Amino acid sequence: MNLMDCHSHTTNSPDAHNSVEEMCQRAMEIGLYAYTITDHCEVNRFYGVEHYTDTPNEYDTYHFDIDFEKSMSENTLYKEKLEGKLRFFSGIELGQATFDIPLADKIVSDKRLDFVIGSMHQIPDADDFAFIDYNKYNPAELMERYFDEILKLCQWGGFDVLGHLTYTLRYMEGEKGIKVDMSRYDEKIRECFKILVENGKGIEINTSGLRQKYGKTFPTLEYIKMFKEMGGEIITVGSDSHRVSDLGKGIKEGLQLAKEAGFKHICCFKERKPVFVDIE
Repeated sequence: MNLMDCHSHTTNSPDAHNSVEEMCQRAMEIGLYAYTITDHCEVNRFYGVEHYTDTPNEYDTYHFDIDFEKSMSENTLYKEKLEGKLRFFSGIELGQATFDIPLADKIVSDKRLDFVIGSMHQIPDADDFAFIDYNKYNPAELMERYFDEILKLCQWGGFDVLGHLTYTLRYMEGEKGIKVDMSRYDEKIRECFKILVENGKGIEINTSGLRQKYGKTFPTLEYIKMFKEMGGEIITVGSDSHRVSDLGKGIKEGLQLAKEAGFKHICCFKERKPVFVDIE
């Protein structure tokens, strides 16, 4: 299999543990065909806390403008250093683009970007799903609002692939044991996939759930199949690693799911354009 990891984080993300150099060295050690760093860039906290009217919680970090510039500069440097040694690409995981579309447009216009993952870690007027007090919310309503926001994200479409579609389940089912009937949201997910297909966008198979309590990928096989059956052609696989020890974890399993869903090719991105590579 051609192993590619298209979702990972370095110390240019506030929650990661290893440098660009360390992550790239590990990518070469485990023999990745291609490797992309996608450090966090949260649109709703791009500037300093004084820029916003929301009251921050103890977990919020701000000034992703600084992190973004550090990431782009360092990634660009290592692309030059590693030329001929590693197919290395510079990306971001763009969170909450729908909160400020003009700012999101400005961020993704940066010519140093090879790849943009569009993610939704929180919804308006709520904390990140990692920090929500689920006793204060109706889980079904939270999920409805989440997929409403995912739909808005797809309608914007300034990204290359939609990140971890079922991210909410990492916490709701995996951490809190809240059972979610996903079939309630299938119609909206189909609507999202239709927009993605029409606009030449893809989805990712995020394998981080395999090493978490949730125990499954984001999304699971049924939604990967749904995307394929609706005409989807672009799919990436990423470990969502935040440390060298997790880089490449679950990629083989993710590729196997892609095959089961009917995909013969996997993608990485160069200069915002998909590069199709045989899975085998």
